[in-house]
Amino acid sequence: MTPLFAIITATYNAGATLKRTLESIDGQTFTDYEHIIVDGASTDNTLEIAEAHRSGRRTVVSEPDKGLYDAMNKGMGLSKGRYLIFLNAGDKFHSHGTLRIIADAIAANGDPGIVYGQTDIVDNDGHYIGPRHLTAPDKLTLRSFADGMLVCHQAFIAVRNIVGFYNTSYRFSADYEWCIRCLQHSRKNIGLGDTVIIDYLNEGMTTRNHRSSLLERFRIMSFYYGLIPTIARHFGFAARALKRRTAKNRKGQ
Repeated sequence: MTPLFAIITATYNAGATLKRTLESIDGQTFTDYEHIIVDGASTDNTLEIAEAHRSGRRTVVSEPDKGLYDAMNKGMGLSKGRYLIFLNAGDKFHSHGTLRIIADAIAANGDPGIVYGQTDIVDNDGHYIGPRHLTAPDKLTLRSFADGMLVCHQAFIAVRNIVGFYNTSYRFSADYEWCIRCLQHSRKNIGLGDTVIIDYLNEGMTTRNHRSSLLERFRIMSFYYGLIPTIARHFGFAARALKRRTAKNRKGQ
């Protein structure tokens, strides 16, 4: 029987953070899911932790890959679930009832193309830092992502029949481009309001490569939304970043 959810986790030397992700998944009250771990031939204790949490719903594959998005593509190829959730090492569901909340939204809304919610940011120890600085909108459309990645990738759940593989020519922002393509093909997007569904690890690959990620996103925005409108929007992005930095500095005084 096809599970409702395919949860895909890409790992590489993630021994310090993987356990809380697995415990978050295993603790869900809704269990109609499969979990695929795609490991890039880790040299630490990642595989030991994964094996210690092996179950009938979990598959573990470990082999060299060409990076995060290649691993996520492999995970999609291996999975069968109807809706895809990407939850990487260090990320976790916000509560034990998160999958139930998402499943109920799917059932109540006639199998939407995308279900999405809010995101909190956590540190390397899983402790709460604060809400994500971009808030998921009440109404999500293709135009929404012209203003940036308003929905965290982990909190963006898409039905399988509208998704394609990640474009691995983008090293840091393929998830942003993937979400735009999903929005192009989705006829109904259901938001969960103020409900936080994901605790996202602050030090992800995009965070560590912030400048390169921004340049890639500019290219992606220009392709999908036009060069001139994208340039104009970036003046607004700069003002938004300055306002956020000023508020942070004042808070630190």
